[in-house]
Amino acid sequence: MDYTRLGRSGLSVSRLVLGTMNFGPRTSEADAHTIMDLAHGHGVNFFDTANVYGETPGDGVTEEIIGRWFAAGGGRRERTVLATKVYLPTGDWPNEGRLSALNIRRACEESLRRLQTDHIDVYQMHHIDREAPWDEVWEAFSVLRQQGKVLYFGSSNFAGWHIAQAQEAARSRHFLGLVSEQSIYNLMNRWVELEVLPAARHYGLGLIPWSPLNGGVLGGVLRKEREGGASRGTSGHSAAALARHREAVAGYEKLCADLGEDPAHVGLAWLLAQDGVTGPIIGPRTAAQLDGSLRALDITLDEGVLARLDELFPAPGLNGGKPAPEAYAW
Repeated sequence: MDYTRLGRSGLSVSRLVLGTMNFGPRTSEADAHTIMDLAHGHGVNFFDTANVYGETPGDGVTEEIIGRWFAAGGGRRERTVLATKVYLPTGDWPNEGRLSALNIRRACEESLRRLQTDHIDVYQMHHIDREAPWDEVWEAFSVLRQQGKVLYFGSSNFAGWHIAQAQEAARSRHFLGLVSEQSIYNLMNRWVELEVLPAARHYGLGLIPWSPLNGGVLGGVLRKEREGGASRGTSGHSAAALARHREAVAGYEKLCADLGEDPAHVGLAWLLAQDGVTGPIIGPRTAAQLDGSLRALDITLDEGVLARLDELFPAPGLNGGKPAPEAYAW
């Protein structure tokens, strides 16, 4: 396993992040425990979850599954860099969501209880709160840090200017601020390259891509379609994305076939090659899917392949895929 620092922090994390959203809804507890054991066996030490993951939003089932795995001992908690999230509602009453000091305190305590641990390594805001002032948010977070309940803080689904707001507010308090941003990022969704990724690099945040295969569309969906197999990429939002980009996806799968590599592994390898990316989140439903994802770490994409991928899935912007402000002007 390869490791890197999480943003400008001194924390070392694996270059693949184990996503746990399937634990409970699609993956049984026994299988989830097996997957986490295998992840440790392969050196994956960075686990990502959220307080709303589970059978129904807010029931906390996924955190509870992880907590019972930690409780089995054997150094499981000690070897894990644990990230969870706060923001989305966990109930119907006021203050059971968002980023008020009250909800931050309450949500953190509930996550600690479910996870059966005394601290969270990376506590992430699941979304920007347009109503909570940064003074309130950072004061609440600083209390958690002083209490030893949280070590680092991250964001998710932030715009570039949200990252700047957060970091400047933290700087004014002489606080470390954010060390990571979790965004949707894949070959088909490259909008973070305009401002989010440059902002993350500037402020020293590691970027953690979610949906690295765009809901399965980049995982060999056309091949599976020809073979008569089921695929996530042929339903819901993924089906609409496939319909819009079918020609590009066909070219992508041909390129992967020419390389002798699985499309899913190439999609992950492309993200690993991007400057500023800490590691993509993989969300295996089975142990076999976890094992397969590790292949991405051994794939090196040469300049010719990277150029061809840019042709199939062009970077956003008007001036040759440059980041802002060059993307908009000169």
